[in-house]
Amino acid sequence: MKTTLSTVAIVGPGAIGCLFGALIGGAGHSVIMLDIRPERAEKINRDGIRVEGISGRRTVKVKATARPADVSGCDVAVIATKSYDTEAAVRSVADVIGSRTPVLTLQNGLGNVELIAHAVGTERTIGGITSQGATLVADGSIVHAGAGKTVIGTPSGRLTENLKRVRDILDSAGFSAEVSDDLDGAVWGKLVINVGINALTAITRLNNGRLLEFEGTREVMREAVAEAVAVAKARGIRLAHKDPLAQVEEVCRLTATNVSSMLQDILAKRRTEIDAINGAMAKIGNELGVPAPVNSLLTSLVHTIESSYALQVQRQTTAPGK
Repeated sequence: MKTTLSTVAIVGPGAIGCLFGALIGGAGHSVIMLDIRPERAEKINRDGIRVEGISGRRTVKVKATARPADVSGCDVAVIATKSYDTEAAVRSVADVIGSRTPVLTLQNGLGNVELIAHAVGTERTIGGITSQGATLVADGSIVHAGAGKTVIGTPSGRLTENLKRVRDILDSAGFSAEVSDDLDGAVWGKLVINVGINALTAITRLNNGRLLEFEGTREVMREAVAEAVAVAKARGIRLAHKDPLAQVEEVCRLTATNVSSMLQDILAKRRTEIDAINGAMAKIGNELGVPAPVNSLLTSLVHTIESSYALQVQRQTTAPGK
């Protein structure tokens, strides 16, 4: 059955936002990228989104704007910002999109679904995860670095018309979205993967696959994942995989050359999502009486790297010959 073409607003033109925007736009849907930076929006509006990598080389023309009012006619809104910007992002569109328009998040970490549901209501909220890998190389330019499944669901676990509409749009763009009746399980399953990979890559500056080459990183990965599994069990979360560590290692192999989103942030001296990943795991573990010292340590180390950005720039500008 042919998918009805829709207008999709994507809030946040980062790596994943640009990937989904380009592929959904390439499937014939109208895409509007909403950005907080007018100059970047202008560039994307003028030049489109450039994609290289496993899905081929192409430039997809999309609309881009820094004015939330411009997305008022969209059929679906996708929040693709960093987790710490979720609340501001959904507030920017909540009052301008239609009263029945669904809002989708495929972001990393915990808390995004709840923030969106609070802003637009549970019935319009669709959560999910994606294992697609994308690297932002310049404004509006990405490398599609790895393929992976995309899973979506509703907080209620029901197959709603909104969920069907979003699934059809993603399917038409080649994402082959799976529908889950256990959204918490899907989100926590992805969280366990991020707990085992993202902070380690950010600290060591290794690509995903290289984490498996060294006993030191393998051991820290094992301990971080074991803590996450214990916290999930105490929280009453049903993880889909019987061996979560094996799943994390398999993701490392499947995305061996990928630069994780957290490592991309560190290399660009940006704020990371550590608080919504390892930090959230340590916090929830503490609340439940389940120790998570390795996740707490990883969080502290990434925060230290973030705090050192200014010092790194100072050293570079005062180096001999500068």
